[in-house]
Amino acid sequence: MPPKGASAKARASTAAPPVEAPPNPNAEEQEENMDDIDMPVIIKVKPEDQMNLTPEELDKEVPPRVLYPQNPRAPHNITQYSFKERAFKRDDQVDQVVFHFSMDGSILLKESPEDVEQNELQKKKEESSLGMEQDEENGVEFDPPEDEKEMPVKNPLRNQFNFSDRAAQSKNPILRENGWHTEPPPTTDFQGTVTQWDIFDQYKYEIELAKEKEKDDKHKSKSGVDEDDGKSKKKDANTPIYSENMKLSIKLMERMVNQNAEAEVYHDFKYWEDRSDEFRDGEGTLLPLWRFSSDKAKRKQVTCIKWNPRYNDLCAVGFGSYDFSKRGTGVICCYSLKNTRFPEYVFNTDAGVCCVDWHPQHPAILAVGLYDGTVLVYDVRAKMKKAIYQSTVRTNKHTDPVWEVRWNTDAAGGTLNFFSISSDGRVSNWLLMKNKLESEEVMELKLLSGSTAGGEEDETSLAGLAGGLCFDFNRHQEHLFLVGTEEGRIHKCSKAFSGQYLETYEGHSMAVYTVRWNPFHPRIFLSASADWTIKMWDHHVKLPVMSFDLGQAIGDVAWAPYSSTTFAAITSDGPAAPVSGVVHLYDLSVNRNERICEQKVVKRAKLTHVAFNSAEPILVVGDDRGGVNTLKLSPNLRIGVQRTEETPADKTDEDLQIDKMEKLLEMVTETKVP
Repeated sequence: MPPKGASAKARASTAAPPVEAPPNPNAEEQEENMDDIDMPVIIKVKPEDQMNLTPEELDKEVPPRVLYPQNPRAPHNITQYSFKERAFKRDDQVDQVVFHFSMDGSILLKESPEDVEQNELQKKKEESSLGMEQDEENGVEFDPPEDEKEMPVKNPLRNQFNFSDRAAQSKNPILRENGWHTEPPPTTDFQGTVTQWDIFDQYKYEIELAKEKEKDDKHKSKSGVDEDDGKSKKKDANTPIYSENMKLSIKLMERMVNQNAEAEVYHDFKYWEDRSDEFRDGEGTLLPLWRFSSDKAKRKQVTCIKWNPRYNDLCAVGFGSYDFSKRGTGVICCYSLKNTRFPEYVFNTDAGVCCVDWHPQHPAILAVGLYDGTVLVYDVRAKMKKAIYQSTVRTNKHTDPVWEVRWNTDAAGGTLNFFSISSDGRVSNWLLMKNKLESEEVMELKLLSGSTAGGEEDETSLAGLAGGLCFDFNRHQEHLFLVGTEEGRIHKCSKAFSGQYLETYEGHSMAVYTVRWNPFHPRIFLSASADWTIKMWDHHVKLPVMSFDLGQAIGDVAWAPYSSTTFAAITSDGPAAPVSGVVHLYDLSVNRNERICEQKVVKRAKLTHVAFNSAEPILVVGDDRGGVNTLKLSPNLRIGVQRTEETPADKTDEDLQIDKMEKLLEMVTETKVP
């Protein structure tokens, strides 16, 4: 801002920038007027781009332009939600203010009112601080010390922030106690003399009353259930909570909860591999995963295990008792790897279960053999938990326990049928007709004397029938099957010849519990006996090819589904009470003399049966306490076909498995087996 004493000429020079003036004809008159210094000088500046208007255009009135304080860019349709009225409402108030530029400044103009006010406040603060320092110096009087070093130093920070101590005391509340005193209840003294006989009679009387009350309650509950059973079923069938969709949803939810609760075990089942197998010379280990158990199978023994041929996670387990002096009922539990806590299906039987078998083409049909000689057929899809077929005395049922059943894979007849073997010495074929089971006798197991060598019969061979304990059908030649008997003999039979044996193998000294054909090689089979030995046979040779003495009672034996030279056996280790179950695994292509794995899997229990899973690297073992244990095989225990650069490309995996067994046979026999 220019000073007040500046001349008008200077103000004019600052008002506009210098512009070259056009030639003016009245220049001489202006020069004459320049002599008067006090007169203001007016210089008219005309822009170069100014329009030249005529006098008429200059006289013409221009319509006024009005500026309104409104922002044309401000929105006029703002809608906001009103929580008071719970609806969206339009806001008619429009903010027209527009800030093009704003800046907070801290510089004051000298001699402005704000500057004067600020200087006055600063002076007041300085005067007050000087006054306080003088008062402090005048108010303190003391004798100066003789030594200058003891002179007190002035503390310039004393009471810098103008602190002041203030205190207040609140009023203490008055404590009061209130109490009530009640009158004691009236009491009376009672005394008497009793003897032990009085106490005994009173206890006896109360026990009898409790038993009578329980009987009355049971009778009332049974009668009420029988009356309301039909009505409740009809109502439940129509309600959504008891519908099939609800049952399926609950089953899926139960599986999800179980898998979340046992996430670590499922992770081991899917991904765990024992890295220590890399440092072992062909040996391996078993990893325990789950133990299947059910309240309905308590105090029962596992008598059979069978995996479903189509659904690899489903396993049927039969429960009964090998203690034949204690006869009881049986249970069939179908366990799934997707739910390891509860069985998927449960079926109760009148007698102990001895064997089960799934149909290979119809995976929902289950054949069952019982201890009393009855054979049953269940459909697990049925709502009723009853057998759809059952043998009776009229259909020529077995008179002794049915130790094994096996479905007939030959569907030439068109009718579903299965075979059964029993201790009564008969092998029967059961046909599933429209309304009943019909039986056909396949073979009677005749007794043979010890001197019978060439198949010739003598008088002793007609004395009775041999008790059959197990049988198995050849997968490559379906008409051939093997039968293990209580006398320790193994008979090779044919469906076409029911009157005689094709061959008899005598190698065991006691009952043969299990016979199993090799799943790959058509001539090799295994047998397990009560004489504590396992023998491998070639059905073209009467003598065993190999023999394994485990030194303990053998429960079961099973071939591995992934190798033609691998099998598993179970034994019980221990003489009496501290019995423990042991699993033995052999891979004859790795070691022909020693087992590659020997591991205890249960304590204080005997193992009864073993079964391999056809898809997953696991095996299950059952014990005599009603439990089914799942074990995962380490990599060294599940070596299958190994292809190299020298392996012919035209050979399949089955051909390689057969070659592996043939190589083993050449090594263990003096001459090559034909």
